[in-house]
Amino acid sequence: MAKPKVLAIHLPQFHPFSQNDKWWGKGFTEWTNVVSAKKLFPGHHQPQLPSDLGFYDLRNPTVQAQQAALAAEYAISGFCYYHYWFSGTRLMKEPIDQILASKKPDFPFCFFWANESWSRRWMGEESNVLIKQEYSEEDDYNHAKWLVKAFKDDRYIKINNRPLFLFYKPFDLPNPQRTIEIFREVCAENGVENPYLVASNSHNKDKNPKDYGFDISLNFETRHHLLWDFNKDGPTFKKLIGNLKQGILSASLKVYPYKLYKERAANLDYNYPGFPCVNVGFDNTARRGKNAVVLKGQNKEDFKESLIWAKEKAEALPEEEQIVFVNAWNEWAEGNQLEPSRKFGHAFLEAVKEVFA
Repeated sequence: MAKPKVLAIHLPQFHPFSQNDKWWGKGFTEWTNVVSAKKLFPGHHQPQLPSDLGFYDLRNPTVQAQQAALAAEYAISGFCYYHYWFSGTRLMKEPIDQILASKKPDFPFCFFWANESWSRRWMGEESNVLIKQEYSEEDDYNHAKWLVKAFKDDRYIKINNRPLFLFYKPFDLPNPQRTIEIFREVCAENGVENPYLVASNSHNKDKNPKDYGFDISLNFETRHHLLWDFNKDGPTFKKLIGNLKQGILSASLKVYPYKLYKERAANLDYNYPGFPCVNVGFDNTARRGKNAVVLKGQNKEDFKESLIWAKEKAEALPEEEQIVFVNAWNEWAEGNQLEPSRKFGHAFLEAVKEVFA
């Protein structure tokens, strides 16, 4: 029997585009935050910096090819690109449009709709909305019509010939069943097989996606609800106690042992089928400063154990559906990346290869 496939979730933000220029300043990219991150406590691994691929611009086809070659070398079967659609406006679209138009790199991919509003949350201004995620039946039709063009790409990942498409906040949809119905209808009208639709359970783990018409869940990580007071800025007693246990004198910092998080995540169970997902780490200091969430002590060995656990979970699914998602390929501002870094080198990629090659 073939081993489960590994799909790495990919953030296509590493290039300037007009909206970010307007909101954050001319020339802003994800690297702007990454390089400015500061250590918050002794031994804190910041800033987290790339090695092999450098501070790349994703509009460069050579970079796209290098990423694909590196992923393939380390037993990753494809990229799951975050997809940003706001009532017909697509953000971070240039690298994706290049990949679709050029048919290069020859590497499998699928889309993960990050359907949420953008705000100045990074700066603690959650109510300051930059672009709002709004929904309508008309927009569902327009969205589906755009997607079918990508679904017809030979590289687009399919399960039993059905194009794989994921929703980040499926239950933010005002009527998930109707959106699903429209997507399936438009695909049928355009000669595309019934899409295989996945609901991430990162924001609502108690709802069974199948009850709403989705095919399966993505058991998304990082699962912040496993961490005490993760959503509370400022000092709390729980944070003080948790930090003191790690030798950190602070009631405000949100620092958690990576190993403890991994153990808690492995013990989660759901009453519905889902793709397993493993995070490489988490530390969004680059975005949130002193209000960051930090998983302290990430390492290859614990990550590899999580991959083995995820592989076993995937093997319990039907053969065509045996997929493990890794979050993420390149979430540098969240300290969550498979890509080679100055500290870890290829360690996390090597763990994937050792488990799945």
